[in-house]
Formats: sequence, structure tokens, C-alpha cells
Amino acid sequence: MRPGTLSTQDARTREVIVELFDAHAHLTSADFAQDLPGVLARAEAAGVRGIVAVSETQAEAERALALSRRHPLVKPAAGLYPTVLDREAAEGLATFIRQHADRLVALGEVGLDHWTVKAEADWKVQEEILARFVTLSTELDLPLNVHSRSAGRHTIAFLRERGARRVLMHAFDGKASAALEGVRAGYFFSIPPSVVRSAQKQKLARQVPLECLLLETDSPVLGPDPAVRNEPQNVTVACRAVADLKGIAPDEVARITTENARRLFPRAFP
Repeated sequence: MRPGTLSTQDARTREVIVELFDAHAHLTSADFAQDLPGVLARAEAAGVRGIVAVSETQAEAERALALSRRHPLVKPAAGLYPTVLDREAAEGLATFIRQHADRLVALGEVGLDHWTVKAEADWKVQEEILARFVTLSTELDLPLNVHSRSAGRHTIAFLRERGARRVLMHAFDGKASAALEGVRAGYFFSIPPSVVRSAQKQKLARQVPLECLLLETDSPVLGPDPAVRNEPQNVTVACRAVADLKGIAPDEVARITTENARRLFPRAFP
């Protein structure tokens, strides 16, 4: 068995490798500039069959697209990080997205952030930009990969009011009761490896139905050890943690979360 993989055995004891999917990672980060091929090789050895490479700017989206041409494991997404309060940049990115929509698997990272951005006037700008991406999501049939730091309940309500249908709430930091409002809207939630050290993420993983969960790493951050760079291979850590919290086999978590990823990101599964 390849190191780090999850497997099951059939009646003849033949090994069956369970596929995993990382729904949110920052592969264009400078943290990976020196060894990305090795990072991707380790992920593949761990059973990862796809990594959504989110972006925070148009420049990052361009790099994610370039990476996907060289590495089939990389599934590119284009977005504008919610602390970038630049309407002009958002419009420019919208044009870029339309030009490359056939090669993208999602719009992200987009969303609202009330932790870093404190002024209510700036929150309105965030909402204007997010509304733009909701419209694009519907127009281009691309799911949203959403950031909602310290704005979880508000972000879910905002998305629902604007008719967003295909949504991943990444590394959700709100209350489980707020997450369940998203579940009722048909939204998905992704659990990072930091679940092993976060009571909030553990409660979220317990209460959100497995049919609404995906796995992510948010690499290079949100790893099991905050002092160590996180990598996509650590999606196995998130998988085992969710399995422990729900009292089911890791293989079952891997199977269902990957199937959920296939439903949400069909373009990532050619």
C-alpha cells in the first residue's frame, strides 16, 4: 500500500485504493515555490486525485491555470480574496474568468471577511464584489468556493438571498447552527486538517451531515501542526479525523466526500 493512503480489502484481499479530493488549497503560494512538484507527488502518493487551486487575485488565477497545464492533479479556480476591496480588479477578473471559463472548476476564493476588515462601509464593498461572483457563478455554471471568516451566518444568508446554488463554505469558522442553515440551502462545507486541534471544527464535522461535507487542506495553512507548512497530502489527516468524529470508517469518509466533490466540481473529474 502506498504510504498515507486509505484502503479497503475485498474477499480476495486485493487492495482497493480510496481516492481523496482536496477542495481548497493555495498552490500558487510562495511557500510552494521551491518544491511544488514534490508536494504534488506526495499528495498523489497519499491517494489525492484532485486539488482545487484557489486564487486570491487575477495574477494567482493565471498561475493556477498554468500549473494545471503542467500538472493534471491541479484543478484551477479564479477568485478575488475578500480583503481586496477593489471593484475595478473584480471587473477585470470577471472578464478573465469569462475568457477562461472552460478551464476553471470553480470561482474562488471569494466571500466576506469581518475579521480583517472592520469598517461597515468596506463590508458593503465586499458584498458588491461577492454579488458579482454569484452572478458569474449562475451565468457560467461554476461553483463558488467561499471564505466567510467571522461572517459565517451573514455570508450564508447573503448567498441564499441572491440565489447562489452551488456553494462550498471553506474552513467555516461559525457556529454549527449557522452551518445547518447552509445545509438546508444545499451548500457544502469542507473540513481542514486543523480539525484535530479545533473544538469548533470538531463540532462542525459532527453536526454537518457527511453528505454535505468535503475535505480540504487550505495549504499552506490550517495544518495539524500550526508551526509546520501544510500540504495537500494532509487531506488524509482531515479524513481520519472526520471518521473518528462520526464513528465511521475513514474509507467511507473518503468515498462519500470525494463523491460530494464530484457533484460540486464536475469539471474536476474528466
